[in-house]
Amino acid sequence: MHTPDELLDLVDDNDNVIGQKRRSEIYAENLSNFRVINVFIVNSQGQIWIPRRAANKRIFPSCLDMSVGGHVETGESYEDALKRELQEEVNINLNQAQYTHLGHLTPKENGVSAFMNVYEIKVDQTPNYNEKDFTEFFWLTPEELFGKIKNGEKTKEDLPKLVKIFYRKN
Repeated sequence: MHTPDELLDLVDDNDNVIGQKRRSEIYAENLSNFRVINVFIVNSQGQIWIPRRAANKRIFPSCLDMSVGGHVETGESYEDALKRELQEEVNINLNQAQYTHLGHLTPKENGVSAFMNVYEIKVDQTPNYNEKDFTEFFWLTPEELFGKIKNGEKTKEDLPKLVKIFYRKN
């Protein structure tokens, strides 16, 4: 059962499990050797579905976020977490969706907050998102997203990094 302070696997530099800690402990200790998944939902015009996090989120409240993101809980694979988070956050059944694995990133090599697998799902309709997670959304090109950031819009820390890696042409 999913809990707010779930147990997460700690990993070594090669992404091999070396232990476990509660999510609250990981964040309190500012660790980056845990696993997450992130998903970008992209439409046929090349726009990314960018939601705004709810104001009551513990980290990055009211900030723009990846289309879907979440922790890989102890004992889960990246794909297990992908399946669970898609269902929880945007009501998409992974068995009925086509997805692409964009890449595997690490804090040391890519400067991201955790070990992560990043995925993409192509759909044209707005996802049926969980209103406890998100308050609003935007369909944005990478350039439009960076324009919002330049104008002061706050984002989850990894969002601009991931968009630059996977979607920015220059």
